[in-house]
Amino acid sequence: MNGAVDLPLGQAELSFEATGGSRVRRSVLPSGVRVLSEQVSGSRSATVGFWVAVGSRDEQGADASRPASLGSTHFLEHLLFKGTAKRTALDIAISFDSVGGEHNALTAKEYTCYYAKVQDRDLPMAVEVLADMFTSSLLDAGEFETERGVILEELSMAGDDPADVANERFFSTVLGEHPLGRPIGGDPATIRAATRSAVHEHYRANYRPQDLVVTVAGAVDHDALVLHLTRALGVAGWRLDEAADPVPRRSTAPATLDTGHPLTVVERPTEQVNLLVGVPGLVATDERRSTMSMLNAIFGSGMSSRLFQQVRERRGLAYAVYSFAPAYSDAGLFGMYAGCAPSKAGTVAELMRDELERLARDGVTAEELRRAAGQLAGASALALEDSDTRMSRLGRAELTLGEFADLDEALRRIARVTVDDVRALAADLVSRPFSVVAVGAIDETAFTGAIDQLAPSTDVA
Repeated sequence: MNGAVDLPLGQAELSFEATGGSRVRRSVLPSGVRVLSEQVSGSRSATVGFWVAVGSRDEQGADASRPASLGSTHFLEHLLFKGTAKRTALDIAISFDSVGGEHNALTAKEYTCYYAKVQDRDLPMAVEVLADMFTSSLLDAGEFETERGVILEELSMAGDDPADVANERFFSTVLGEHPLGRPIGGDPATIRAATRSAVHEHYRANYRPQDLVVTVAGAVDHDALVLHLTRALGVAGWRLDEAADPVPRRSTAPATLDTGHPLTVVERPTEQVNLLVGVPGLVATDERRSTMSMLNAIFGSGMSSRLFQQVRERRGLAYAVYSFAPAYSDAGLFGMYAGCAPSKAGTVAELMRDELERLARDGVTAEELRRAAGQLAGASALALEDSDTRMSRLGRAELTLGEFADLDEALRRIARVTVDDVRALAADLVSRPFSVVAVGAIDETAFTGAIDQLAPSTDVA
């Protein structure tokens, strides 16, 4: 490859070679189903994913024309494992367990994925079972009520984890009323209020041929994959001869955010405070995303990062401390996390802010830039040893980015990042409204004075 490869929705076939000699192919079927594969030489296993670009952000409240669908995405993810007309829930589990395979699903803010990892010889079986689940779930009323209890227990487990609580509150605080700020799994109230009819409507509205993206990485023959998939979908009753365009990708125009209160404190009787400080970040397609990767590596990723060195190594204020930068189609975050003693939370919050401001004011060194490039290159190469990562990369490319960038292209983009680029992005970040979330044995008085210090900076450009 020489540069990223665009993935136009209207182009029926694409084929190209990626880093390391892997072969990437993409077919857009007349029904709108999209199939992407990456054939990796020497691989004896494959990971397959069935994706829809529907996540928690797409759920709706009730209105005159429809019931509320809040929590339906996560509810549906559970129910698709509970049986079809051809297979019981136990049959589905046995299909994968009997060949030593793995299968699971995940609900995210902008998509849902059902996936499996199997030996190469078992890939046709995995495609058939996932296709049956995806197209033909019974959504049995009895199973619906059973799974309601399971999901409530899952939410209770997350609610007992202060780190999970802090993360959920952080998203809602930074992103405000934007749908991305809602919890992925719903909350106990929405799960208790969910009805089978609302979840069924959500299923039928969003699990159609034009919504489906299938990605496979590892030991895969693309033509055989398309054959197995179309056969399985046809058996399930899908009319693949009916022409349809794939659903359009989401808008990538940055959303206007109405951030919440700058300080959110949740009192819990814990030894440590789970502390998060951050600002709105970049969208997934922002041209500065490689710069953000470099900034994050220098600032808070790894034991040599500035945040780790300042907060843990020099001052001993935390054991776990790092930064992160999730990005979505029209919004993103830049966050800093630390677990620290309640008496130190205000100090740590100020240190985080000070370090980011110092980065914006003084920039980074050429040596820091070199180390960050090496860190990202090595981490990316090691991640691609796993077919799961490659399968997920195909899904993200198709659903969100609209382009496929292999490892060589990613490294070229990283190599173009300059010290001025990093400093400019840091200055942009510190000019945005800061939010603080703390969960633990603490109250708002612990941050007296710190909140004033966390106001956006305008003097670092």
